[in-house]
Amino acid sequence: MNNWVYEPFPESMHKEPAEAHRLSRVEDQENIEISLYVKPRPANNMLVSREKVLANRELLYRGDLDIVKTFARDHGLKVLEADTRRRRVRLSGTAAQMRTAFKVDLYWYQGKSAKFRAYTGVLQVRSDLKNVLESVLGLDERTVAQPRLRRIETSAVTTSNTYLPNQIAGFYGIPVHPTGTGECIAIIELGGGFHQSDIRAAFAAMGLTPPNVLAISVDGGENSPTTPDSADGEVGLDIQVAGAVAPGALIVVYFTQNTDAGFADAVSGAATDRTHNPSVMSISWGSPESEYSAQARNTLNSALQDAAEAGVTITVAAGDNLSTDGLNDGAVHVDFPASSPYVVACGGTGITVSNERISREVVWNNGTSGTGGGISGIFPVPSFQEQEKLPVNVSTRSPGRGLPDVAADANPYSGYQVTVDGETFPVGGTSAVAPLWAGFFALANSARGSALGYVNQILYSQKDGFREILHGNNIPAKSNLGYQAGPGWNACCGLGVMIGPKLFQILIK
Repeated sequence: MNNWVYEPFPESMHKEPAEAHRLSRVEDQENIEISLYVKPRPANNMLVSREKVLANRELLYRGDLDIVKTFARDHGLKVLEADTRRRRVRLSGTAAQMRTAFKVDLYWYQGKSAKFRAYTGVLQVRSDLKNVLESVLGLDERTVAQPRLRRIETSAVTTSNTYLPNQIAGFYGIPVHPTGTGECIAIIELGGGFHQSDIRAAFAAMGLTPPNVLAISVDGGENSPTTPDSADGEVGLDIQVAGAVAPGALIVVYFTQNTDAGFADAVSGAATDRTHNPSVMSISWGSPESEYSAQARNTLNSALQDAAEAGVTITVAAGDNLSTDGLNDGAVHVDFPASSPYVVACGGTGITVSNERISREVVWNNGTSGTGGGISGIFPVPSFQEQEKLPVNVSTRSPGRGLPDVAADANPYSGYQVTVDGETFPVGGTSAVAPLWAGFFALANSARGSALGYVNQILYSQKDGFREILHGNNIPAKSNLGYQAGPGWNACCGLGVMIGPKLFQILIK
């Protein structure tokens, strides 16, 4: 008989799933795989080499992972992987074993489009485990994020107002040499897939040699293209924009499940991929900060911090639902993981082009869709923004991390022509901005011969490389909630859009 003491784990709190109904209890013999992350420890590794950072984690986390493995053995759970570089132990066991290990019941739910497993309330964990535990991810499989792109009917827009991705890169003066050779861009996808035939067609239209694009499976996620209206549009946009900017770079797409475990596991897996060694990561998925459990948000944020410490520059779409981020609760919200202080949050503009040059650029706001941005309700003002005149959150009147950091064209009416599942059509969204900036950072890494890594401080100290966006707002139609553009940093477009040649020279010094 054991004398284990269990305690509540508040960060694991889950409410009853919204817009879903409970079907039945998960069968005792159902096999379940989960990811346990241990708490990060202070390391101050931002200026240390990638290999030293990863090697140091072996010393920092070996003992903590041993505690998790002991816990697993005591409950008959199988250790699939224990990786100190990721602070993660991957476990499997039956639903009955999971119930015993975490004192929680699991149920099947039917959502709008799929059946999923979930729990309500908080997990209970052993006191020895709680001392080192950051999260238990994967027991609950509800969807955690949405792709941040906008597609419009082709009939609603003339092709003369939308552009090939490399044309838009040219509007910002992004250099065509170097091409990014020797660099790897990681793209995180929580669904969808791509066809090599689409890549060949898209790059032929741009007059470019197609980049080498590989698919990596994480937690059972696969390259599974279906239809242009699915997540395939997101995947195609990400690949084609990043590749248009840096056609010489290797593009590795990490496909995972759209769950709390899948999202964190893909980020930590890409950041520690010794085979492909990505120096840049692009993420075009997100949800309002409040829609994540505390443990899911904590672990995804610390995984992003781990990636930044390992020398990976991370770009994230700031959202496409204006200042409320799609919630109708009478308050403003920002998108996560864009609100993480360890990423470059990417907002959106709309452009007018004359004589192959941008003649006018304003905040992207189509009334019901437009750039996300605002002040985080979770993360405090980071050091790189301490000198900025940030507004307070217009709902809470509290300070916080401001986003976005940077911007570029995201309006689908001046958007990007992509080829997906055999169809060519224009799309927009801040999903396009994240891979555009990711490709740009890959070019800089290639030119300088080393990774920029955590680049935020550099961007905020080199404002000569930006053109401010002075006009527009991200206030939804029939609302007064949101933020105005204007001189200096603003909560619509951040520092502004790149002056490509000038910022490139700043970054490669």
